Amino acid sequence: MNIALASIHARSLSIPFKAAFSHASADRSVTQTLWVQAGDSAGLTGYGEGCPREYVTAETIGSALDFVARHRTLWIAGIHDLPSLKAWVNAHRREIDIEPAAWSAVELALLDLLGKRGDCSVEALLGLPTIDGSFRYTAVIGDGTPVRFEAELERYRLAGFDDFKIKLSGDPARDAGKVAALRRAGIDPARVRADANNLWPDAAAAVTALRALDFAFGAVEEPIHANDIDGLAAIADAIGCGIILDESLLRADQLDAFARHPARWLVNLRISKMGGLLRSLELVERIGALGFGVVVGAHVGETSLLTRAALTIAHAARDIVVASEGAFGTHLLAHDIVDPPIMFGAGGVLNAASLPRRAGGFGLGNIDPALLASP
Repeated sequence: MNIALASIHARSLSIPFKAAFSHASADRSVTQTLWVQAGDSAGLTGYGEGCPREYVTAETIGSALDFVARHRTLWIAGIHDLPSLKAWVNAHRREIDIEPAAWSAVELALLDLLGKRGDCSVEALLGLPTIDGSFRYTAVIGDGTPVRFEAELERYRLAGFDDFKIKLSGDPARDAGKVAALRRAGIDPARVRADANNLWPDAAAAVTALRALDFAFGAVEEPIHANDIDGLAAIADAIGCGIILDESLLRADQLDAFARHPARWLVNLRISKMGGLLRSLELVERIGALGFGVVVGAHVGETSLLTRAALTIAHAARDIVVASEGAFGTHLLAHDIVDPPIMFGAGGVLNAASLPRRAGGFGLGNIDPALLASP
């Protein structure tokens, strides 16, 4: 199916959180989101979302808006179907590498629009299986006070969650308190992933700190500076668990550097970080061939649109997905852009049967009408 693009509008989207979320790289109490609307000459609109993060890809909302402003005229003139969209991605890899979240928002809007024009889902558009079954999400606990950590842990435990991700602070006493709370709650260490957000200066410091916690985490995410491959491998060997690559893995062409000893590595795959759904699917194919595992990740504050897009990945890559994060919806946001929101329920489970089934594209429910006006 073809579209005649008429407009591409981008704006910043700020939605307050119900509670602030903290980790070693940032404190956040409101979304930091680029929202894109792509319209065609027939009056259809596709929607897209990206989450620029300075500490992940060096993007800002300002740089993302500039990216859209620079390229929108060429997109409107040159993208009219799925092949031309794929051709733009292949021809402009370097530009997308620099502004992956910005392109993610644009690409998702175009895919949504193409699906609506063809009266088919994004999965059908891309030749992927229809999303079905259930998806179980991880309980993510930020770097809060000991009292807050225990309260959040208890709420998740009582809600039936059995998979956890905690944020480490680098403060030995503070982190030891988190581990003690997990032990008291009877949480299986193998079901806990620790996100260190590049806390320690080198492998030796990371190993010392992690051994001091005396807790056999299932995996540790980015404990040292990004791209220190030898250091990350040394940590994996020393503490005997997998290493989750986040800031160290932003593009498919970086995978070869980690190809030795694939059992060590899991990739935190966030569509916005990877530069869109098409590049994420490419990455999944290569990850599967190399034998890595995948965590389908999420930026804090994603709305239901990115949650829905991530389900495309989670379903297509079920054989290699170790865990899924996100789908918080109005559990975290004061309000979602989509009504009804797409979010996990009891036990962290999201059933595909509960997804909105509007015709075409991502099939989302009602979009907040305040965002329908051109910025």
